[in-house]
Amino acid sequence: MSTQACSMCAVFEDHGANTENMLENVGPCRFNPPVSQLEAASRGLWPVVKSKDRCGHFETEVA
Repeated sequence: MSTQACSMCAVFEDHGANTENMLENVGPCRFNPPVSQLEAASRGLWPVVKSKDRCGHFETEVA
């Protein structure tokens, strides 16, 4: 796995990916703000990425 994969990034969260269902190897990316929803009562959702994905915004995790 690349050392700059999402799973190694400080802004990646390995959890339910915006739902209560546990999905493997995915999680929300917290680099950008959540995406707005059409209804005012709905909450915004974070972009969901795979743990092996990567982008140009990689930030090393602080131990």
